[in-house]
Amino acid sequence: MSELGTLIRSVLAIDPAAPAMEFEGRWCTWGQLEGLITKLDEALLEIDLGAGARVAVVLRNVPEIAAVLTGVVITDRCMVTLNPLLPDERLAKEVAAVGAPVLIACAEDWRRPGFLKAARKTGSFGFELIRHGGLAEIRAIEGLGEGAQQGCRLAEGISVEMLTSGTTGVPKRIPLKTKTLERAVLGASIYDRRAGPLSLRRGVQIINAPFAHIAGVFALFNCLVAARQACLLERFSVERFVDAITRHKPKVASAPPSALRMILDAKVDPAALGSLVAIRTGTAPLDPDLADEFLATYKVPVLQNYGATEFAGGVAGWTLDDFKTYATTKRGSVGRIEPGVSARIVDAVAGEPLAYGEQGLLELKAEHLGDGSGWTRTTDLAVLDADNFLWIKGRADNAIIRGGFKVFPDDIVRALEQHPAVREAAVVGLPDERLGQVPAAGYLLRSGHATPETTELLSFLKRLLLPYQLPVVIKLLPDFPRTPSLKVSQPELAEHLASERVAP
Repeated sequence: MSELGTLIRSVLAIDPAAPAMEFEGRWCTWGQLEGLITKLDEALLEIDLGAGARVAVVLRNVPEIAAVLTGVVITDRCMVTLNPLLPDERLAKEVAAVGAPVLIACAEDWRRPGFLKAARKTGSFGFELIRHGGLAEIRAIEGLGEGAQQGCRLAEGISVEMLTSGTTGVPKRIPLKTKTLERAVLGASIYDRRAGPLSLRRGVQIINAPFAHIAGVFALFNCLVAARQACLLERFSVERFVDAITRHKPKVASAPPSALRMILDAKVDPAALGSLVAIRTGTAPLDPDLADEFLATYKVPVLQNYGATEFAGGVAGWTLDDFKTYATTKRGSVGRIEPGVSARIVDAVAGEPLAYGEQGLLELKAEHLGDGSGWTRTTDLAVLDADNFLWIKGRADNAIIRGGFKVFPDDIVRALEQHPAVREAAVVGLPDERLGQVPAAGYLLRSGHATPETTELLSFLKRLLLPYQLPVVIKLLPDFPRTPSLKVSQPELAEHLASERVAP
């Protein structure tokens, strides 16, 4: 058993009768979580699926799925992620595509059109989670499992096959090594100040990041190894999030930048967030102006971190102590590179290391990244300083090449979001016969503001951008198409904007 598995087993055994996780006002105990984990292990061993077996799970943010997710990983099996937010047809295709020998889902997902048929077609064993007032029971689906062992491949040393969020293109499935997840979770203790003998912690951690995203997996395991109670939200909404903070009064909570904008736009009473001493954010770029506005409104510092699915979470981030010391001088940074991780900036063409303060491609090296021996190159343009603070300047792979000129969407987003009527903006590239690509922008309206004319927005942008950076489309939207982590889905946004071409 891995070090992570041993630690979580120890936490589950501290006080089985103590409340562990709240969901929709009901609590389950540490013992109930451990009981479902044990039943799952027994059921999988009965069909000869031991360590290294791939187990596909439809990852709803509910306690029974939290137990299944945990159980698969700490028994050295591989969890293959399935996103419950996918439309029925796409989810059925994913079930067929992953070809896992066993499929686990809540009862409502087994009733979705095409789901059971896809499981039969792949020959997978099936298990249904049925709730009877408390934590769900696990029950085998009759008639499934024929051919599940035929061509069954193992994923030894892999904890999770996780889909990327698909923010900029088609999602791809990434095998996340056990040692990578383990080091990332255990390394996060620098932000949690864990110390002393193992015991159940006071306080409740609010988990609203989806389990279908690495942020949700990381949040769950971080909560478990810290022996802290959790309040689980099925999905983010301002009302649910604020209610959870008001009731549980945590000192630290987490939310993506888009959620911070929603909280500010809803004009949430600062007293409702009065327990917070910090809020953590990640999964998407954080505008420093947004962080400043949140701090001014709620007196709560926003501590950003930086990571990726491949890294099982963060490799850089802010501690509260760092914020108190460097908030002004390191403004806009995603934080300091974590202990055990090395970072450098290299020239995008030559690959040669650059000096501190120069912009180039970010490369990382750590025992748990890649093969542990070399540098892992990212697609992020970044700057690193002598104190190991990191600034992310955009992605090299989503630049829009407009007639030979390179346009970075983040530059347009930052300019558009300076307009007082714009709450949030997003920019994508559209194909163009003459220029190759052109930028197009969508935006959300800030509450209490009238919709500005497109000509007004263009005039505003002309004062901040170069002519070739000006978008050919600026469209007001009710909301953006989003990934599970609330990032803007750029392929879907591009579809929305493609028919709206106008000349700037």
